[in-house]
This record gives sequence, C-alpha cells and structure tokens, in this order.
Amino acid sequence: MNVMKKSILTGLLAFFSIMFGSVCLAQSADDIYKKPLKDVLANIEKVFNVNLEWSDKDVENVDVHYATWRYTTDVKSTLNNILGSVGFVFNEKGDDTYAVSPFEYHKRSIEAGKQHLDQLLSIYSDAAAFDKRKADLRSCIIKTLGLNTTAARPPLNPIIRGRKVMDGYTVENVAIETLPGFFLNGNLYRPNKKSGSFPVILSPHGHFYGENMSTSGDGAGRFNEDVQYRCAALARMGAIVFSYEMYSWGESISQTGGPDFHSFPFSLQMQTWNSMRALDFLLTLKGADKSRVGITGASGGGTQTFLLTALDDRVTASAPVVMVSSSFYGGCSCESSLPIHDFCNGYRTNNAELAAMAAPRPQLVVSDGTDWTVSVPGTDYPYLKKVYGFYGKENNITNVHLPNDEHDYGYSKRLPVYRFFAEALGLNLKAITGKDGNIDEKNITIQNADGLRVFDQKNPMPPHALKGQEAIKQAFKAFHSQALSLVP
Repeated sequence: MNVMKKSILTGLLAFFSIMFGSVCLAQSADDIYKKPLKDVLANIEKVFNVNLEWSDKDVENVDVHYATWRYTTDVKSTLNNILGSVGFVFNEKGDDTYAVSPFEYHKRSIEAGKQHLDQLLSIYSDAAAFDKRKADLRSCIIKTLGLNTTAARPPLNPIIRGRKVMDGYTVENVAIETLPGFFLNGNLYRPNKKSGSFPVILSPHGHFYGENMSTSGDGAGRFNEDVQYRCAALARMGAIVFSYEMYSWGESISQTGGPDFHSFPFSLQMQTWNSMRALDFLLTLKGADKSRVGITGASGGGTQTFLLTALDDRVTASAPVVMVSSSFYGGCSCESSLPIHDFCNGYRTNNAELAAMAAPRPQLVVSDGTDWTVSVPGTDYPYLKKVYGFYGKENNITNVHLPNDEHDYGYSKRLPVYRFFAEALGLNLKAITGKDGNIDEKNITIQNADGLRVFDQKNPMPPHALKGQEAIKQAFKAFHSQALSLVP
C-alpha cells in the first residue's frame, strides 16, 4: 500500500470512528452518516494534504449525507462526489488549493466556456450553416420570451417634454407606451442641427448605482453620469440617442409596485420587448436614418445590447461593454432567469454565441481584466473572429481589452465606443475632439436626476397607466397572446 492510500485509509478510519461513536444515539443510517459540510471539508484537507478555501457563511447549516461513502482515492473526484450532493462546486487554484463555493447557475469556468465554443464551432463551419443556427436560436429565444414580434404593434403615444438646449445637443424627457398603459421612461439626446439624416443609437443602462439619485430614491440607472456622458457625446457627434430604463427600475417602479419586481423572470421579457419598442420609437423620429442604427450598454445594458442585436436585424452596429463571455450568463433575472440559453435543436448557447449573432454587422466588444470578460481576448474574441470569418468580415468584429480596468462604463471604455460608432455610423468624431487632438467630454453638462424625470407632481402619469406587476403581466399576455407559463 503506497503512502497516499495509507493516509487516505487512516483518515477515513478516524472519520468513521467519530461517526460511529454516537451510533447508539442515531435512529437511522441517514443520521449515522450525516456530517456538517465544514467538518467534511476539514477532513478532506487532512486526508489529501490539500488546502480548501470556503466561506463559513456559505457552509453554515449544510450537512452531507453519507459523506464517507463518497470518498475515493482522488481528491477531485472526492470533492465532486461530496460537493455535488449539496449543490456546491470547486475551482482548482493551483498549488493543491481548491476554492469551494455554492453552485451558481450563471457561472462557468473559462475552460468550460472554451469547450462549449469549440462544440458550437463543430456544428457550423460556414456562413450558411451559421445563418441556420442564428435562425434557430432566434426562434427559440423569441418563443421562450413569449414575444409576438410579427403582430401590428400598439401606438407608442410618446410624451416628450422638458427640452433643454446644451452645447451642441439637446435633452428631452420622454415616455412611450410599449404596451397600452405601460410607460417606458427615458431621455432623448439630439444634435442641435435641426435638419438632415441622423443615425440613431439605443442606450440601455446596467445595474449601476451612483450619487446622481433622484429625490424619489429610485436609483441612478439612466441618471448616472456615465450614461449622460456617452449619450450627450454621441449626440454632439451627430446621432439621436435614446437612454431608457430597465424594467422596475427608476421611474417605472411607481408602476410595478417596487424594485423587487426587477428580480422576477418577467423583467427579462419586458426589458427585451421595451428595447424593441424603444427602437420603434427612434425610427419614427424626423430625420432618423434606418440604415444606421446602433446600440450600446454595459453589464446588464450589455446583455440587452447583444440580445436585441441578435433578435432584431434593424440594428446595424453594436457595442456591448463588459458583458460578453462564454463563461458568464448574467445571473440577474433580467438576463438569465428564463432559459434563453437552453438547448435549441440539440445545443445550448451562451452569451458569446448570442453576440456572434450580430455577424456580419459591425460590433465592438469591450472587456476588462477584473470581471468575467477577462476571458474575451483568449477565448471569446478568437471565436467571434472565426464566425465573422465565415462571411469574410473579420474586420467587422473588434475587441478593446483593458486589463487594468474594472466593471463599469468609464471614460476609458467610452473612448473606443466613440471611435467605433464614428466609423460604423458615420459620426463626426471631431465634434468631441479638443485642440490637442484628444477626445474630451468637457462641454457636456451633467444634469440632476430630478431634471431628467418624465413624471412628477407637476406632470403626473396619465390616469390610464397600469398599476402593479400583475396588471402589467396581463397587458403583456393580452398583446402577445401567449400564456406566461415560464413566469412564476
């Protein structure tokens, strides 16, 4: 018997002796073999001479049944056997160190993401095959979201008020009815130029809070400074930009009944529908150029960026920021609470493949080194290049990776986005370029959140506005004519 096997046997015997010392008090085998996960992990460290990292908060009150029967002669298979039984996973960190944590459905290892992309590449190797995959995915996702994208859509009945003239652009407070009685609120940024043909850009915000809160305490969201900077800068460059809020976020909380409703699966359905309707609205505006349509957002706004681009061919250029990754699915109910990543004709999808559905349209993927997008340069971008290569359009996909940046839509990320849209949509980059040749945002005025609100005491919401989550769900169901069986 070698030293390792002897050590394992000794450890297991000691473990069994502790377990059976109280056998007379146990009433069943379940009780006899039950052990706190924390104690089992400590024993594994001794038996296999490894280091395990875990949070006491995570393992508190978690018991393992038949733990000793799950041991093998290998530490990895032992961890798999034990942790899998209680909904935990481990990540190998090197130097015989393993991080133990609860299973999170929206996360995978970078290697697992790469393997998934390799599997997907095995089912398509040219443009025709990928076009078929895109059609399949689009059909699966639309069905999962319960959307009726072909029926005549209800009137938007836009409310536009509070116009403010800034240096090179204007800002207006806007609400549109994406469903009868439900108002999507936002801000419309336009160039000061009064006539001509203008590209349009959608700007969904992410899950970012900031100091620029309204007096109603409804979160930063579209009021955040980074949102105002990019929308105003793009407007100064010559685009009409619509910044709109997440479902049950910002002003819409007054309709849904509270911010907690953002954490329901229905938010994914409504946010995607709202994005489609926001684009409907932009394209109704005077001077809107339907051949030049962009969208950009970060984090949760990045999810809406590549999801709308995947589902709506009207988008001609997209820039998802700090979100694209084959190993991360979002985790928020507004991103992955419904199985849009589930099997479609035999294969699951992931966010990198959803981003690839933009091909061959121009796309910029911005990533950083401190969140899940760390995988982009080595894994996801090479995959995207291959897909774009099917169409002979490798130059239409670009990655700007900022290894020292954090998860945000800060100045360093806005710069490449400005340059991207200048080229993809024909915008005037000189409009935000200083005499020194550098892009600056000094001529942009950051407004107080209350000045960006559509509704207030002076301008109340129309009396036919829906009130409460259930009323909004029923309106959604009435239009889309599909049972919300996926929504609890």
